[in-house]
Amino acid sequence: MKARNSPDTIVALDVGERRIGVATASVVARLPHPWGVLDQSADVTEHLHDLLQRLRAVTLVVGLPRGMDGQETAQTVYVRNFISRVQTVLQIPVYWMDEALTSHQAKVELELRKRPYSKGDIDALAACYILNDYLTTHQKDIT
Repeated sequence: MKARNSPDTIVALDVGERRIGVATASVVARLPHPWGVLDQSADVTEHLHDLLQRLRAVTLVVGLPRGMDGQETAQTVYVRNFISRVQTVLQIPVYWMDEALTSHQAKVELELRKRPYSKGDIDALAACYILNDYLTTHQKDIT
């Protein structure tokens, strides 16, 4: 039985070679917010699996980087390979979303706030934009 105070969650990732930005949204409220970052390390798959279980993740949304003309890049291959390794321990559906300019958009927003921020803050906010795009384009698919 599911706890009432802990709704199922949709989790989005902005995967980078050093950090993974994470954002979450309740399936009920559907309001994305930055969760934070996971550092890329030898045990990042375990950390991600544990996080997804703690958050009661039912869907994983991953930002897919591409070139400005939509072409695959070295970063696209890196992210696809990372998710392929992670999917061996995941038991939830994975959706890909275009992440074009999300990091740039996040940096601009954080600069406008005129407060100090870290690269991790950019990554988490970029994941939030990815999640927002998913929620907007998949409204009818979310249960």
